[in-house]
Amino acid sequence: MDALTLARMQFAANITFHILFPTISIGMGWLLLFLRWRWLKAGRSGEPLRAQGWLDAYRFWTKVFALTFALGVVSGITMSFQFGTNWPGFMEKVGNIAGPLLGYEVLTAFFLEAGFLGVMLFGHGKVGERLHLLSTFLVAFGTTLSAFWILALNSWMQTPAGHEIVNGEFQVRSWLEVVFNPSFLYRFTHMLLASALTCAFLLVGLSAWQILRGVGQRSAPKVLRVGLTLAALAIPVQIVVGDMHGLNTLKHQPAKIAAIEGVWDTERGAPLLLFAIPDAQQRKNHFEIGVPKGASLILTHQVDGEIQGMNDFPGAHPPPLPLFFAFRIMLGMGVLMLATSWLGWWLYRRAQWQPAHLPRALLWLFAGMTFSGWIATVAGWYVTEVGRQPFIVYGLLRTADVASAQPSSMIGLTLVLYVTLYLALIVAYVSVLKYMAEKPEEALEPGMAVLPPTPAGTTPTAVQGSAA
Repeated sequence: MDALTLARMQFAANITFHILFPTISIGMGWLLLFLRWRWLKAGRSGEPLRAQGWLDAYRFWTKVFALTFALGVVSGITMSFQFGTNWPGFMEKVGNIAGPLLGYEVLTAFFLEAGFLGVMLFGHGKVGERLHLLSTFLVAFGTTLSAFWILALNSWMQTPAGHEIVNGEFQVRSWLEVVFNPSFLYRFTHMLLASALTCAFLLVGLSAWQILRGVGQRSAPKVLRVGLTLAALAIPVQIVVGDMHGLNTLKHQPAKIAAIEGVWDTERGAPLLLFAIPDAQQRKNHFEIGVPKGASLILTHQVDGEIQGMNDFPGAHPPPLPLFFAFRIMLGMGVLMLATSWLGWWLYRRAQWQPAHLPRALLWLFAGMTFSGWIATVAGWYVTEVGRQPFIVYGLLRTADVASAQPSSMIGLTLVLYVTLYLALIVAYVSVLKYMAEKPEEALEPGMAVLPPTPAGTTPTAVQGSAA
């Protein structure tokens, strides 16, 4: 393969691995804050058994967050290196915009997370409850702020605005327009909801696995209810936001929509293709199965709405085959998540929130859906990033124009090494989660009984002494 193709594959491998962990940590920070609040509420209400369950849940999922955060940081550093090794032209031409946005992410978000992560992980019972609760909030806020800056840059690359090109370099004309570009709010909201759903099914899956294994009896039923409720509420909102995002993409990136829908020639009343095999060489689809006029109705909200075809963008549209199937994988997984969360929540409620009354087949379904959010997120990112091709800044700067001159043999070797290492780390991560779920007592701090919430102005040591 040529160096450009290998460089793109290497970056795809890095982003695929990296996005798995921020997708969990963004939403998990806020879920930890919720679990922390429920423990405080139960403790102050004089319900020690309930409080113990929420405390166990908080401590267990804090460890999951820490593991996830560590892998996210490591893989993010590797991605930043690739800007210099494989894509030096990107920062040469776009550095005036990309550099500050990446700098803001480090200065405002990463330092905030790193600064209070230690207090959140190791300060429980050692600092006051208000400070510990504040630390948990700041870590959650930091992860969201990090996503804000990264998605501002990514959205600008998709729908550039607020800039001018001087001597081939992009210069900022308005930072407000750069950050809040036409697709930013849709993309940011879509990602936050994707993170919430990924976390929800991780909670549901690991809790169901604990119930099946007969462990975590104090916390697993509570966490299962939280995960199902979050998923059941978030997935309909995600569908609405996804529809709005699609309309925005149709307006600003019509070539991407044409590739997603497999539309070659501009037409009105375009069918919604449930299955097809787009052929870029023959410029047609094979084995089409579609709903008449369905694509026009969904995308334009009109039965005879017009959708531009890929033939209107010669040499400037993305490869249709990966986009066509990635989008349908994302959509199909979303439908499955909707059905699972609604059915599961209804049956769990009928069982009066007692997991012993749930069918074991349903618990196995929950366990099988543990990483369903990962599948949907990766498929969605492929739609986003492959759909921008052949441009790195949509419509303005081609990917091929910023690639390095590294020999293909060197890029191919590092690609193999990256993929091998990433596969090993994924297996290790999932194995550790499975081990922690099956032996939750080892993931919890030993010797920690239920502590009453610390009264204002009282040290945690004094409270522990009075409880003893």
